[in-house]
Amino acid sequence: MKFILLTGGTKQSWDSFSAWPRNDVQAYAAFVNAFNKDLSESGELAAAEGLAGPDQAKVVRAGKDGAPITDGIFPEAKEFLAGYWIVDVESPERAYEIAARASAAPGPGGAPMNNPIEVRQVMSGPPEELL
Repeated sequence: MKFILLTGGTKQSWDSFSAWPRNDVQAYAAFVNAFNKDLSESGELAAAEGLAGPDQAKVVRAGKDGAPITDGIFPEAKEFLAGYWIVDVESPERAYEIAARASAAPGPGGAPMNNPIEVRQVMSGPPEELL
C-alpha cells in the first residue's frame, strides 16, 4: 500500500526556520537525511521531496483558450505544503509509525518539533464503488 505523508507549516514557522542557529539547521538536515536513508534501505521509500518556499507558489488555472492563468503569490496564506514522502508499506499502521518519526524531527535546541504529518493513501484508481 502506498501512502503520502504531507508535511506543512505556517508562514511564521517558515520565517522562524531561517532564523534558527546554524547547528540546529544542520541537525534537522542530518535527521531528514538519515530518515530518508533508513526508509530507502528498508525498501519503503518510493519518493520524497522538499518544496520551494511559499513565496514562489502560484495557483494555475486554464483560461478559455487553454492558456495558463496564474495567481499568487499568497503572502496572506496561513498554511502551506513544505514537502512529502511517499512510502510503500504493508499497512496503514506502518505509515502512521513513519509519520510519527518524521513528526519528531529536531527543532531549535534539539527538541522534537512534533509537526503534524497528514497521511493519505495513494489510490491507484477510482474506488470500486464508482466503477
